[in-house]
Amino acid sequence: MKVWRAVLRAVGHLVVALVTGMAAMVALPLTAVAVLLSLLGGARLSSGWFLLLHRWAESYRARAAGFLGAPAPEEAPPPPSGPRELRRAPSARRLLRWTAHEALLGTALGLAGTAAAVMPVDALLFLLWWALPFEESFLGMPVDGWAPALVAFSAEAAAGLALLRWAVVPVARTHARLALRRLAPSRAEVLAARVDELSRTRAGVVDAHGAELRRIERDLHDGTQARLVAIALQLGVAKEALKDDPRAARLLDQAHEGAEEAMAELRQVMRGIYPPVLADRGLSGALDALAARTGIPTRMDTGDLGTLPVPVETAAYFVVTEAVTNAVRHSGAREIGVRLLREDGVLRVSVRDDGRGGVDEERGTGVQGIRRRVAALDGSVRVDSPAGGPTVLEVELPCGS
Repeated sequence: MKVWRAVLRAVGHLVVALVTGMAAMVALPLTAVAVLLSLLGGARLSSGWFLLLHRWAESYRARAAGFLGAPAPEEAPPPPSGPRELRRAPSARRLLRWTAHEALLGTALGLAGTAAAVMPVDALLFLLWWALPFEESFLGMPVDGWAPALVAFSAEAAAGLALLRWAVVPVARTHARLALRRLAPSRAEVLAARVDELSRTRAGVVDAHGAELRRIERDLHDGTQARLVAIALQLGVAKEALKDDPRAARLLDQAHEGAEEAMAELRQVMRGIYPPVLADRGLSGALDALAARTGIPTRMDTGDLGTLPVPVETAAYFVVTEAVTNAVRHSGAREIGVRLLREDGVLRVSVRDDGRGGVDEERGTGVQGIRRRVAALDGSVRVDSPAGGPTVLEVELPCGS
């Protein structure tokens, strides 16, 4: 009984394989159309089709694993939604290959398994040769009597039972293993999914970090700095009140100077955490203010940058500030040009000066600090500074679409 239960399960698997193979025959040209649409820019339709195909394939993969008694496979990463990413995605190619594989092999093996299951039932028709409205035949010989009917029945029933007993289960298991192999994500696909997940996680961490820096800056500005200002004022009043006592006046004068120095240091720390000018005027306004206080003529071309993520906005401001400061201090430049452009989900920052060039990153020109800040956002930095100039610093910062 155990053997025949396995046979029934195998027949059920192959019947499903037949249905799936026939559905895959219909899905294959539709998948080709989806690929064509992705090439023509129909991202929404093509990505929706591939997502539907992914869900169908994953349910089939889980069913094949259950038939083999294997552990439930971890879900493969879904195909990306963007048209460019979809064309290059290993998951899309894997789904396309599986659809073609199932259309051919699934249909063929499903037909074979279904035929084996039907053969013993079909053999019974030979015993009803006398009642059928048409003439039966077996291997080209007419079945028009009990002798040929019994021979035909015995031969077809025996062949069907033999196939069910010894062939159907191995065929079904082979098909299930091939389906699992075809649908298993490749190492490249798994690594790409992990990279995407790490990128999303890092973006969330960077955003949270930027928000936390803004909170710290506000707390220092509204709390600690305000209290230091109040203390400095009180010390100034006390110094005036006790100016007739030289010793007390001297101590109060020292305390007042210490409070002023503490406020100056606190303002410097706050500017390093999150420049208040960014919160007040935005990136374009902050860069205009930077150009106004720079001792060299500085042209700012920012255009329409839209709403930028806080970490990207902060990084761009510090990159321009550091690059302009380097040009003023070290290059001997007569003019500086700054250009910011946002396109295709990337903020491109370019700072150009007409100075002497020859930037050496190992000598502390600040470029290494720029590289570290940009690398934290998965951006890129390129410096072109031949001897004699000009110096061009180009930075790309991912900022979403």
